Amino acid sequence: MIDYLPFHHYLIFICCWSALGIITGIYLLRRQAPYGRYSSEHWGPMIPNRIGWLLMEATVLVTFFIWIPIRRFNWYSPAGIMIFLFLLHYVHRSFIYPFMIRTRGKKMPLVIMLSAMLFNTVNGSLLGIWFASFAQYPGNWYYSPAFMGGLLLFAAGMYINWRSDYQLIQLRKHSETGYKIPQTGLFRYISSPNLTGEIIEWGGYALLTWSLPGLAFFIWTCANLVPRALANHKWYRQQFPEYPVNRKAIIPFTW
Repeated sequence: MIDYLPFHHYLIFICCWSALGIITGIYLLRRQAPYGRYSSEHWGPMIPNRIGWLLMEATVLVTFFIWIPIRRFNWYSPAGIMIFLFLLHYVHRSFIYPFMIRTRGKKMPLVIMLSAMLFNTVNGSLLGIWFASFAQYPGNWYYSPAFMGGLLLFAAGMYINWRSDYQLIQLRKHSETGYKIPQTGLFRYISSPNLTGEIIEWGGYALLTWSLPGLAFFIWTCANLVPRALANHKWYRQQFPEYPVNRKAIIPFTW
């Protein structure tokens, strides 16, 4: 479908995209993106949270699969397993998670949804192009240290991410929209284990795919979520005087 795309052009774009991710991460250390607890009407028109989450996360599925020759693709190959893992994460994030969160009446700026759609368009396309044109894994890749170690990290990160998200959701009753101090699971040690879990998850994905777009995705994940976790930790301490003093932001007992 895209056999004419030179690999060196693809490589240059990924390098530029990764550099932009690092710059974005530095910017977000100073100014948080205005969604969730940091949502602000100063950023323009607002849309309901659920609609925003669904549209911006589902975008990556469309832009990923538009590149894949579905009928001709070898779905029983290592690359097929990698695509399934990607699909597992984003089907949950697009069509399950938005309908579980208890954010009735809450909104996000339209510009945040559009910027997330752009981000997901690029990341989804880079991975889709990789699997469609450049990915070449031997049949025994399943037994490689990169695949096995990456799969373990991906599974552990997804479990931490999903479990922590559900624990946050359960803090609220259906009629509530305020915030409380989470006290269960890894929340006893860090302020945002849901974000830490997602960082681990995509770090594992970069390892098991052993790919440049996987690495770029991991860089962008860190650029978005590390500043967010640090800001959440600071916010909890400011909002709750009784917040546990030994709880860390991202890594238990250290940071």
